[in-house]
Amino acid sequence: MSPVPLSPIMLNASQIEAGADLLARAFQNDPLMIYFVPNQEKRRRLLPVLFRIVVRYCFRYGIIYTTSDLDGLVCCLSPGETKTIGRLALASLSGIPVQLGLAGLRRFLHASTCTGSAHKQAAPGVHWYIWVLGIDPDRQGHGFGGQLLQAVQKLALAEGLPCYLDTQNARNVPFYQQHGFCQVSETQISGSDVHVYAMLWKPDEVSPPTSDRVKSEQPG
Repeated sequence: MSPVPLSPIMLNASQIEAGADLLARAFQNDPLMIYFVPNQEKRRRLLPVLFRIVVRYCFRYGIIYTTSDLDGLVCCLSPGETKTIGRLALASLSGIPVQLGLAGLRRFLHASTCTGSAHKQAAPGVHWYIWVLGIDPDRQGHGFGGQLLQAVQKLALAEGLPCYLDTQNARNVPFYQQHGFCQVSETQISGSDVHVYAMLWKPDEVSPPTSDRVKSEQPG
């Protein structure tokens, strides 16, 4: 029998390292991560470093929900804190760029510009930003992704604000659509086969679903 997801809880400081490692496992084969770091072994080493930066950033400037057993987590930024590229660059100067190498850093900055442009066009006003949603590979398909997503939607709904995210994995688009998100645009990162799918949820158009179980639970 599949476990029944419990209500999401806030990530605490002692779980930051474990949360980053979880996201690294969840996104090991994500198209964008493969574009950043094509070598599998190097990617396995670097992704925990990258996601540690993301988790720490969202812990400071946003909200992170997880489950009681750390089955997955969603990192989001609250309204007014959604411009991430400049701050992330400063936060990562001592870590990920050096380890990526020059070619990897160029790909990182190029992709960041593309995703940032899609973000700005899709959600120019005040909004909530779901930066990353990931479920441990061994725990996917049990409804944890939907529960974590709905926790953020409830925050946005309470404020009457839209919620934005993007994914580079086409198989995640139906998952988000089943939770009320609409695909606003699709952009290919030039020089690659990676596509950016910009997704927007509006509280005045649809309310969060209450009980969906979707097998595609490695959103990114």
